[in-house]
Amino acid sequence: MSSLSAEAARRRTFAVIAHPDAGKSTLTEALALHAHVIAEAGAVHGKAGRKSTVSDWMDMEKDRGISVASSALQFPYAPEGHEGEPYIINLVDTPGHADFSEDTYRVLMAVDAAVMLIDAAKGLEPQTLQLFRVCKARGLPIVTVINKWDRVGRAPLELVDEIVSEIGLQPTPLYWPVGEAGDFRGLARVGDGGEPEEYIRFERTAGGSTIAPEEHLDPEAAEAREGEAWSTAAEEAELLAADGATHDQQLFEACETSPLIFASAMLNFGVHQILDTLCRLAPAPRGRSSDPAALEAATGAIDERREPADEFSGVVFKVQAGMDRKHRDTLAFLRVVSGEFTRGMQVTHAQSGRTFSTKYALTVFGRSRETVETAYPGDIVGMVNAGSLAPGDTIYTGKKVQFPPMPQFAPEHFRTLRASHLGKYKQFRKGLEQLDAEGVVQILRNDARGDAAPVMAAVGPMQFEVMQARMDNEYNVETETAPVPYKVARRTDRESAEKLAAQRSVEVFTRTDGALIALFSDKWKLNFVAKENPDLVIEPLMADI
Repeated sequence: MSSLSAEAARRRTFAVIAHPDAGKSTLTEALALHAHVIAEAGAVHGKAGRKSTVSDWMDMEKDRGISVASSALQFPYAPEGHEGEPYIINLVDTPGHADFSEDTYRVLMAVDAAVMLIDAAKGLEPQTLQLFRVCKARGLPIVTVINKWDRVGRAPLELVDEIVSEIGLQPTPLYWPVGEAGDFRGLARVGDGGEPEEYIRFERTAGGSTIAPEEHLDPEAAEAREGEAWSTAAEEAELLAADGATHDQQLFEACETSPLIFASAMLNFGVHQILDTLCRLAPAPRGRSSDPAALEAATGAIDERREPADEFSGVVFKVQAGMDRKHRDTLAFLRVVSGEFTRGMQVTHAQSGRTFSTKYALTVFGRSRETVETAYPGDIVGMVNAGSLAPGDTIYTGKKVQFPPMPQFAPEHFRTLRASHLGKYKQFRKGLEQLDAEGVVQILRNDARGDAAPVMAAVGPMQFEVMQARMDNEYNVETETAPVPYKVARRTDRESAEKLAAQRSVEVFTRTDGALIALFSDKWKLNFVAKENPDLVIEPLMADI
């Protein structure tokens, strides 16, 4: 195996996704704790006198105890008994709130697997269901974690049945709980045949801030110690195995089955078992094909596909400013798809054809940063002040390659934004351009409204709060918003735009990427205009995921 292939083989790049308040950020920090890259875990958000988690860096996240932006962490991890170089974990914590689902979906375009967190008491929730479907549509293997087993919740078999019936994904238990929800004693490690082979008993630590000590017992000792709790766990695991719920790597990678682990991120129970499972089962970085539209439009040579061992290429999945107030810079988060990234190398931007030097490149750990000299397929690199890069862009060396663009969601909420004080207009414009480039909201403009009061378009209303908070904190600009009388957005073309602009309760805007967007007062108005003018171009904005 070549050195490049060997480096790619030890990368594991995955996202943590779930419904709000399922414990994603707490799990993210617990995983870092078990990898020994932090000494003590921060506690739950929003508790007086307690720390926020390392992956949440915005003031709004710390105040509300929710994640409103994805963040990347990279660290080495060696499972117990592992020989050779440790694995390199690239972990992306994502927003759970539906208002920020577009940010989450971009992350899912950049990872190789997903850890889906499910609340033991609530089971599958709307956002969880949606994310499961997106992962399945993308072919992302999913490791399912039932979290908060230290609290009162539902029966484990009931949760498994719900997953099967609601989304058609078969959980295959690897670590089954000993003790019902609220009485979490430990985990039964399930063998390939479905029989529990070992009992892992956990001991609580103060506040769950340190790694929970473990005691490992064989099945006979486990039954002697736990009695009915162990017998019940063994019977349930064997029942699922008899029904065919055993791990099959091919079915897992095809997103038809999902390894299942029960845990308590707050108490650090079952956490390193999640890391061990990802290292053992999650796929290493794979190749990626060029965008079919780019291949069709190409006038010169263009690679149809890049494999990890090929020349360097990478895709930008997120742009973020304001992570470090000392530097006031912008980071473009790049997923390395193929080849070796070396700081200072000359790369080509596929969308513009321009070349530039990657002099300033970082690895990130939440808000902290270190200069990166080299990176390999699967790694996530922060490109500093690469102003021309936007989510979905490709950079490469050698023969051109251009990966598919990131999906843009159809906005459902619209408000104008203006600076409260005219003297701040220059800063207002600068902040608007940066936050628009990041995708915090979509910015719509037309001649009638001018540049002083553009329309913000968002998936959810909380995006407007983030926009205003960041304008204030990062650009020192107080802003005001006002509602606009529109609820539906559609894409159109220049010829149709003129006719649509003449309609009542319809207004046409230009988005920053040049797309013409028509806003309608409601669905009834949209349907009426479309019926009366069947020749007009009125297309949905939602990209195919």
